[in-house]
Amino acid sequence: MLTILASVQSEFHREIVHSGRLAAFLFFVALLGTFAFIRTSTWMIKKQVSWWPGNVEVGGTHVHHLVWGICAMMIFGYIGVVHQPGSPWWEIVSVFFAIGMGLALDEFALWVELKDVYWSKEGRKSIDAMILAGCAAGILLVGFSSWVTLSDELADSVFAGVGAFGLIGIAIALINAAKEKLWWALASLIFWPAGLVPAYRLAKPHSIWARRFYRDGRLQASRERYEGAGAEAAGSDDPGASPADAASSSS
Repeated sequence: MLTILASVQSEFHREIVHSGRLAAFLFFVALLGTFAFIRTSTWMIKKQVSWWPGNVEVGGTHVHHLVWGICAMMIFGYIGVVHQPGSPWWEIVSVFFAIGMGLALDEFALWVELKDVYWSKEGRKSIDAMILAGCAAGILLVGFSSWVTLSDELADSVFAGVGAFGLIGIAIALINAAKEKLWWALASLIFWPAGLVPAYRLAKPHSIWARRFYRDGRLQASRERYEGAGAEAAGSDDPGASPADAASSSS
């Protein structure tokens, strides 16, 4: 057991600390950890768990955790940009900025709707925004840089191939994210062929991709697929669907 822990520690120092990615790693962990904590907290408040602290109120007004997140980002963003502290303060600033970002993104739907829709259908936008932010942080931490590092260790003759493989994964992930297929976007960063079919098929009707590229006919087809029949929409992104179906609903 001690041997395994020593090996993990050695790899962590080599791949994260010595490569200068410690701040990015701590940012990623703090962002996801904050989201998990605040979602758990709001759920326990909703269930009225007696021993869990309730909402913060000032003068009878509920102060959303979005407020604390914005304040944290302003304070630690200013410190990071203006003062640019050295290690370990740089890593500490990264953690607190990520905490603020997690608190703010957890109420992303409030930004868009300008009303409290946290537990409604529209509140799903907050989870989608957090998935996108987590994907972006993951790309910056282990995505392209990992492929570049791997390429540096290989012969020059295969450098272009390895780099292209990583770039293809990032490109497919971005396409899936633009089509609001966020779980497929995350899967594409790990193994890009998994996200190839979802990226090829129709985008969701309210996605950035649909708003930018679809016209009346294509947009109507998207609405029929994702909104016309709930049971079919749930499985519409299944990569195991027949090739004929995938071809008929290409982007």
